[in-house]
Amino acid sequence: MKSGRLLAILLIGITIALIVIGTLHPASIAVAYAGGTGAFSSSATPEQAVRNLAGDIRLQQWNHAYESLANKTDFTQDQFQHDLTGYYPSLHRFATLDSFEVFPLHASENNAEVRLELHWSTVVGPSLSNRELKVAKVADQWKVEWPLIKEPVVQPRVLSDDYLRWDVIYRGAGDDWGKQEVDSPHVTIVDMHPVQRADGVVILGELLNEDVVPAYVSVSASLLTKDQSVIGTESCFDEISHLLLPKQVTPFRINFPNKTLTEVRSIRMEPFSSLVSASTGPVIAIDNERINPAPDASLSGQLINESGNVVNVAHVLGTLYDGTGQVIWVVDKYVTRALLPGNPASFNIPIPEDLARKVASQRTVISSFSFGGAA
Repeated sequence: MKSGRLLAILLIGITIALIVIGTLHPASIAVAYAGGTGAFSSSATPEQAVRNLAGDIRLQQWNHAYESLANKTDFTQDQFQHDLTGYYPSLHRFATLDSFEVFPLHASENNAEVRLELHWSTVVGPSLSNRELKVAKVADQWKVEWPLIKEPVVQPRVLSDDYLRWDVIYRGAGDDWGKQEVDSPHVTIVDMHPVQRADGVVILGELLNEDVVPAYVSVSASLLTKDQSVIGTESCFDEISHLLLPKQVTPFRINFPNKTLTEVRSIRMEPFSSLVSASTGPVIAIDNERINPAPDASLSGQLINESGNVVNVAHVLGTLYDGTGQVIWVVDKYVTRALLPGNPASFNIPIPEDLARKVASQRTVISSFSFGGAA
């Protein structure tokens, strides 16, 4: 009984102590809990100044981050915040900063250059962004000069939309149209083959919408042994264009981590489709598209939103072919910032270097989403 009272008194004492500490140092404790450095740590070195700034960004302490900048008079706090989160709704608007890394590049007595890598978590997976920062010594502290990227100004103009559009009207609860609903669009796999990679088995291929109506599509695959038992089943999420207009083709890539082709006897493919409303707009053009050779092999280019509407999310999907026309790899990347009408946005997607030398041609398609619907 006495030991129980002592334990209760001890727990109460610890709780009171933690409350007092949290009240006196709330920001530094919050940053430490989030895995960063203390918000009020001394900026005695260029690297620490950048870490402090990144810690404030991680906790969305925008006012404290803005006040710590050496060049804050060059722009407003809202401009600084929107530079990181986007001026329009986009993937970064709803992202959180998971972690960051600081790399010193150059330093003198009063000036330094530091690279800041920001690892964001978005609804479609991780996203990496880099900033090359200049850091200046002011008195006995270092302050970051933030390289603000200004949002392009969209010039006022009038554009007429003449997109082809499909709308789906389903039978209502009080309607007597018979028992049959609209059939699902007919899709077919026009190419499929497995390859062995270091991290597992990968199935590459292409899917065709053979119908005269748009389709939401997906595809799954099961690896089977000699006795037809299932080794594993996976499906596509990112490495496919889920919305196919009539006669359109999408590549797909299905990954089976930690599997080997030697244990696979056959593969069962299951394409899926459903009828959806869709349109042929907005039109997003691809300019300066090219394959950059190894080392640092990549597919790069620029996206140009040719419509009069803001495209909030764009997904770039590249199909790489060898000299015989066979798919040898599928790459993809989400553009984290919104596409404004008429303003180009660059993309660069890494390609495995052992495959880059085999690429003879490529085909790139863009999927997009705007608030109000996908296109």
